[in-house]
Amino acid sequence: MPSRSRAGAPAGSPVPAGTAALLDPSVYLVTDRALCGARGVAETVRLAVEGGVAMVQLREKHASLDEQLRQVEELAVAIEGRARFVVNDRLDVAVAARDRGLPVDGVHLGQGDEQVGTARAELGDDAILGLTANAPEHLDAVLRLPSGTVDYLGVGVIRPTATKPDHPPALGVDGFARFAAASPLPCVAIGGVRIEDLPELRQGGAAGVALVSALCAAPDPAAAARRFAAAWSRAMPSRATPSRATRSRDARNGAEEGALPSPGFGGAEGAPR
Repeated sequence: MPSRSRAGAPAGSPVPAGTAALLDPSVYLVTDRALCGARGVAETVRLAVEGGVAMVQLREKHASLDEQLRQVEELAVAIEGRARFVVNDRLDVAVAARDRGLPVDGVHLGQGDEQVGTARAELGDDAILGLTANAPEHLDAVLRLPSGTVDYLGVGVIRPTATKPDHPPALGVDGFARFAAASPLPCVAIGGVRIEDLPELRQGGAAGVALVSALCAAPDPAAAARRFAAAWSRAMPSRATPSRATRSRDARNGAEEGALPSPGFGGAEGAPR
């Protein structure tokens, strides 16, 4: 099924619509059942949203469709419309949840998951669709997509992290900044992000930070979320940076001229290949 385009803008130009136009990934919680422990995922999410989390991703790799739908219901109650809510990887769960009237805003896909065009077509123009990206070829693919297919990119890892043992080589903060500068879409930093990284990440073009253990394993997720939200607010870029539209145009021009960055986004920890 062909993917949907929004507003007829050129491929690679981000044109958010509907729910995606309200996208705020500034402090973004990605759930981990094991790290939430006896407190449970729903209560962790409730507390983190209370503390200022703006977006939640349910990441549950091995649950069945019915199990995930029950989790979606629980998290929808915990969130109470105070944060955007997406499902990791499972397009079938996101579609089924929306068909049942559950307040799921969209899905976040990895490079090996369902094709993003199929996801956009099935979820509709108002859904939020995120995509993991960390290499030049991923940016090339994004630039070839119809406008509005993807709303944001999850970019990382910043540091090696035990919450995703199969992660690619770490980008580091500098590698993330180079990737974000070349991206036509908002970039959310993920993987080993520390609170002291927020000024550099935001100066480097981050639209937000995705956190797993920093919130799920925190003794008080609400307090931890408040600290990250306050640090993010304090980290406002202090100098003028190019607008996203300008970066999108420059990235498209670079793609046409064959000038997208070559492999080597990574810092000292190594570059993804």
